[in-house]
Amino acid sequence: MATDLLEKSRRVLEGLDDIAQAHPFEPTNELCEVADGVAELSSFANVAAFTTGDGLVLVDTGSPITASVVHQQIRAWSPARLNTAVYTHGHIDHVFGTAVFDEESASNGWERPVVVAHRDVDPRFDRYCLTAGYNAVINQRQFRAPGLRWPTDYRRPDTTYVDRHDLDVAGLVVELHHTRGETDDHTWVWVPERRTLCTGDLFIWCTPNAGNPQKVQRYARDWAVGLRTMADLGAELLLPGHGLPIAGADRVQRALTDTADLLDSLVDQTLELMNAGARLDEVLHTVRAPEHLLGRPYLRPVYDEPEFVVRNIWRQYGGWYDGNPAHLKPAPEAQLAAELAGLAGGASRLAERAQELADAGDLRLAGHLAELATQADPDDPALHRVRADVFGRRARTERSLMARGVFSWAQAESSDKAGDPPG
Repeated sequence: MATDLLEKSRRVLEGLDDIAQAHPFEPTNELCEVADGVAELSSFANVAAFTTGDGLVLVDTGSPITASVVHQQIRAWSPARLNTAVYTHGHIDHVFGTAVFDEESASNGWERPVVVAHRDVDPRFDRYCLTAGYNAVINQRQFRAPGLRWPTDYRRPDTTYVDRHDLDVAGLVVELHHTRGETDDHTWVWVPERRTLCTGDLFIWCTPNAGNPQKVQRYARDWAVGLRTMADLGAELLLPGHGLPIAGADRVQRALTDTADLLDSLVDQTLELMNAGARLDEVLHTVRAPEHLLGRPYLRPVYDEPEFVVRNIWRQYGGWYDGNPAHLKPAPEAQLAAELAGLAGGASRLAERAQELADAGDLRLAGHLAELATQADPDDPALHRVRADVFGRRARTERSLMARGVFSWAQAESSDKAGDPPG
């Protein structure tokens, strides 16, 4: 029996269940009808489905890994052909289920589904093709997925738009609205007849993915503006890009407004310090997200985190220079590491101190020294064992998937160079 996603959501929002029992990136891959003619498929990236008098409308279509499951679940719910697929943005976990429906339509002699998206989805796909190797590496690291291959063949949109586009599918009006947020190509979807809002990744049941350290620019202020626009609609049902649906106009409005408040707070604090002439280092260690907001079950920093969002805000408004003149045209990192190792009495002394700091609980400073030690002498297995230990500890103490991914990758690198088994 399929999970009742609305009941699960209610219990989390009322504090009866912990959000850890409904992690937004641990989906059930089950479909739940959440209103008459409306369903949410809980997948790595959710799929929203709407019935019409002339086939289905899907908002997002799933990832390369889940495409067949998405199709099976949709077909168990409705035999109607796919009329229209809307891409909320071009991330691959949202756009790769379309091909299965294309093949089905061809086999059954149906019209090919129409794919609609913002005009910047196509340039994103072009960029993905240019950077396929890079995207493979960073996503292997982020998701701890060795062997992940980045795709270079995409089902492109048939229709694109700029600011707003309204669809009429057999009398069901589906409004598409653009706002920059997690991406520059983002669409949120409003179906007024069914009082249903599909946010895509503008709401994902955790701290907004506005700071991802390995990905391109995010737009925190624009994101907050978009969330407030959505909050004013009076939607009675919110279907997010990841995580559980939310029912009830008051709950929907609060979730969207809280998320906007979090982003606005981070932007305001960062800009205030930038305008006062602060360096990035000071900004990073001064700006703090409001604790009452981070305590919301839908704003926990389990994927991205506020410190990374601050970096992205700096990059958007201030560029890449961090205010430290030594970083403008720096020496090679290995050369600096060798110089510091010489001053300290050798790379082994840096590693010893890194271990001492880690044992004392100062993992941030320990990470710097462990990295310097292996940069100064990259072939010493003993130094790599210290680095593996330090970054392994860091990974175990972090909440966000992104931090854990980077630190676990560093641990694995050094364990391999030390000749130690992974683990």
